[in-house]
Amino acid sequence: MGFILAIDGPAGAGKSTVSKLAAERLGFALVDTGAIYRCVALLAAERGIDWTADAELGALARSMRIEFELQADLNRVRLFGRDVTDLIRAPEISRAASAVSARPSVREGLLDLQRRLAREVSGGAVLEGRDIGTVVFPEADQKVFLTASPEVRARRRFEELCERGAAVSFDEVLADQLARDREDETRAIAPLKPAPDAVLVDSTGLPAAAVVERIVDLVRHVQRRQS
Repeated sequence: MGFILAIDGPAGAGKSTVSKLAAERLGFALVDTGAIYRCVALLAAERGIDWTADAELGALARSMRIEFELQADLNRVRLFGRDVTDLIRAPEISRAASAVSARPSVREGLLDLQRRLAREVSGGAVLEGRDIGTVVFPEADQKVFLTASPEVRARRRFEELCERGAAVSFDEVLADQLARDREDETRAIAPLKPAPDAVLVDSTGLPAAAVVERIVDLVRHVQRRQS
């Protein structure tokens, strides 16, 4: 198995952007575990499966075939061969993803998939999510917990939604973000928290390039130590 870089953190911390740029700099594959949970939520919505139907959600999670492909500045997501990159970023799917990710059957069903996607590449992989360093890859070579203030995270999400033409207000996005933070941090299974050996990186007021530089330096230091 190649080098594993785990990047965890709350919604809006900049994980997607930073993980993509870090993967490009390092020549690693990029596995977006948040997108995997969004795919479960999307399929459940399309098939009329309730967010609390553990058995059905678990079967759905175990059956999924997902592929990631970095294209230009975007990590495209294909679910059973269908490009769902934009569909899984809709606000209602984001909320649903938070709900289904709290179900034990879903987390168990996706654990093998997440590990397999990372282990299939030889050079190394960047995994972003909320429990990579604590549950999925507690043995990761480098762990980072990326965060930012709630207002900054909500502003980033608001601007992203506006670019996609969504009719939302900043206050709505902030409220939704705070609610999701509470759900992620208090769920019984794999709550959002830094791994004990994770390096905390606060992106408040920092450009993405500076955050990426910090993370790449961390990885290079570990690689030198391992060689």
